[in-house]
Amino acid sequence: MSNAPPELRTDPPPPTRGAAWTGMVLVIACSAQFMVVLDVAIVNMALPDMKASLGLSAAGQQWIVNAYTLAFAGLLLLGGRAADLVGARRTFLAGLSTFTAASLACGLADDGATLIAARAVQGIGGAVLAPATLTLIMTTFTEPRARARAMGAWSSVNGVGGAAGSVIGGLLTEYSSWRWVFYVNIPIGIAILTAALLHAPAPPAGHGGRGGRGGLGRLDLPGALSVTVGLTALVYGIISTASASWTSPHVWAALAVGIALLAVFVVIESKVAAPLVPLAVLRRPTLAIANLVMIGLGSAMFAMWFLLSLYMQQVLGCSALKTSLYFLPSCLAVVIGARVSTHLVRRTGPRPLLVTGMGLSTFGFLWLSGITVGGSFVTGVAAPFVLCALGLGLAMLPVTAAATAGVDRREAGLASGLVNTSRQVGGALGLAILATIASHTAGGGSSPGVRALTAGYGHAFLVAALFTACAALGSLLLPGRPDQAGPGQGGPGPAGPGPAPGGPR
Repeated sequence: MSNAPPELRTDPPPPTRGAAWTGMVLVIACSAQFMVVLDVAIVNMALPDMKASLGLSAAGQQWIVNAYTLAFAGLLLLGGRAADLVGARRTFLAGLSTFTAASLACGLADDGATLIAARAVQGIGGAVLAPATLTLIMTTFTEPRARARAMGAWSSVNGVGGAAGSVIGGLLTEYSSWRWVFYVNIPIGIAILTAALLHAPAPPAGHGGRGGRGGLGRLDLPGALSVTVGLTALVYGIISTASASWTSPHVWAALAVGIALLAVFVVIESKVAAPLVPLAVLRRPTLAIANLVMIGLGSAMFAMWFLLSLYMQQVLGCSALKTSLYFLPSCLAVVIGARVSTHLVRRTGPRPLLVTGMGLSTFGFLWLSGITVGGSFVTGVAAPFVLCALGLGLAMLPVTAAATAGVDRREAGLASGLVNTSRQVGGALGLAILATIASHTAGGGSSPGVRALTAGYGHAFLVAALFTACAALGSLLLPGRPDQAGPGQGGPGPAGPGPAPGGPR
């Protein structure tokens, strides 16, 4: 039984088939990843309508995003391990079915608690599904050039999904209802499920049985449970300060439980035979620094989309559709930044691109901190928003490349999974912190005025600038040129094999 992460499974390659079949597998994997990414961006445009329809508080709005993000982040590594132990096809079908069913439950929700619970189940489905999409590609495309091209397509879906989610979310909210931002997943999910049943590669005869009870028994369920509940308690404690003081007993209790469970997670990982996160891997300085940088990056960027969508709708009076169209330049900036970093990272190494990207984002957030009540998108938001997004695009691939550059080939998949988890964890914590700062500055309450809201968002963007500035400073500790990355540099990066970190996107 393999202990390798899903990206590096040693399964026998599937039988050689034609280009049409491998192309279909690529379409299946990319379509599923598109749906997972789409569901993060598509919700932002509908948040004000959800709040009004279900009577949600500001904290409730945050939990619609964080319930998904925390479940996804806390269980992502477990999902990757499941793909290794029970096979990519089975895991893919299970994750896709869960995600699609949870989307239906989200759309049918008639109160905030039901919606938030369904969003958590969606996150669980996404955590199982996303690693399986990558595993399908890695086990189908065994020739290096073909795998690099397939991984480039898969990586591009992440940027395109964010852009499409903003526009689709605005269209559906404007011309239908917020419920359709979830219902749209159902026909897509059914179509992908049907195609996967017909075309997704099954494990070779006698190999799929390895993931039965014995395989499932190797899943680190205590570790996954402790980290997920611990993060949830920590975020709950932070968000609770929007309506209670930091000295409130239930705030301290939630924070204490969160910290204790995260400590329990570390103990579990040091004891179990097949941990989600082998602690020895985190002793590698480059990997540890890259994950800290990713946490800082995710903390600012997740909150940026959330807060700006609210500012444009609540303060500037933009409709959901107009807001989604205003998001397009920034989404395009992410894609452009990603393409530029793809071509440069082989020659420069990750450090210069990370410092540049986080520097641009820091300047953008400082600029955004000066937003005003009487401003407009064109004069007050567009330019700094694009700078922040361009910095994000420049940084995403290099930070993942840095995380895998000094890691042994057998651990590159684990390192890639860790940095993706750090991005999600950073996003959840950052959203909780920055949205809480915005709420405190606005004076709390259920209906703060537009001036108070604007001041709150401005303060939150100022702190976001601090997060990205710290990420830029941390990036200076990473290797510079590719040949400075140390052993394992020649191993496969997160976007496919190759002699340079990260490979092509």
